[in-house]
Amino acid sequence: MPAEVAPLRRKPVQQRSAQRVEKMLVACAELIDEVGYDGLTTTLIAERAGVAVGSLYQFFPDKRAVVQELTLRNLDRFVRTVSARFEQLELAHWWDAVDAVFDVYLTMHREVPAFSRLHFGDVVDLRLLDPGKDNNAVIAEKLIGLLAEEFGLDPQRLLLPLAVAVEAADAVLHMAFRRDPAGDPTLVAEAKEMVRGYLSNRIPEDQTPSAKPSAPL
Repeated sequence: MPAEVAPLRRKPVQQRSAQRVEKMLVACAELIDEVGYDGLTTTLIAERAGVAVGSLYQFFPDKRAVVQELTLRNLDRFVRTVSARFEQLELAHWWDAVDAVFDVYLTMHREVPAFSRLHFGDVVDLRLLDPGKDNNAVIAEKLIGLLAEEFGLDPQRLLLPLAVAVEAADAVLHMAFRRDPAGDPTLVAEAKEMVRGYLSNRIPEDQTPSAKPSAPL
């Protein structure tokens, strides 16, 4: 990630330091599930992690930075999991990839500590992932890269459609989570159908994995 985005004051070099940072992030996630972002403090994080507050400040300037690092790691996990899912599945069409993206997001919401409270950071800052872009814009760019590679699509042609699709899906999924902590299945299905319908008018019909461009000889 770009240096200006990284919330860590310094990267842990030694294994012991890396383990301390990991404990802080685990503690942060647990506490967000318990008390929310507003109730979170650096003192609580340090106490839960079993480290001195001064040790926390060696790596993070404040609680926002801890949450930012946690969210950036969740973003990386999301992208890696989606990419792995694309490799595992036999994707007959791009909308199968869309379903896979939804499924990964829902699984993280249900299983990853604090993800159901933070998602990708809007509860903290609309530009938590990147100071120059909205969080949803960052998500859209990541998905554009994955879909363009998987289906041989022109990334430039996906910029606006994916940005709109991510915003729309985000709004409906928030509604689904308000109705059911695990995500109301009817609304999740509606979100998938909405995105499919919209993108069907923006992405060529013949775009399947077999349509990927051949590697140059």
